[in-house]
Amino acid sequence: MSLQNHLVELERRHRALEKEIESTKLHDPARVAELKRKKLLLKDEIAKLRAQNTLH
Repeated sequence: MSLQNHLVELERRHRALEKEIESTKLHDPARVAELKRKKLLLKDEIAKLRAQNTLH
């Protein structure tokens, strides 16, 4: 998988988590916290990959 394709997939997963957070927000605060943690990890990975890509 190319770096660009990998970034696209990570961004897709990030958006999907955002939608799941919105739909879960009123029902399960613990689940929302878990989803937000996963979303933040994805955001960090996306930023790291973009930074590495601009260095090369």
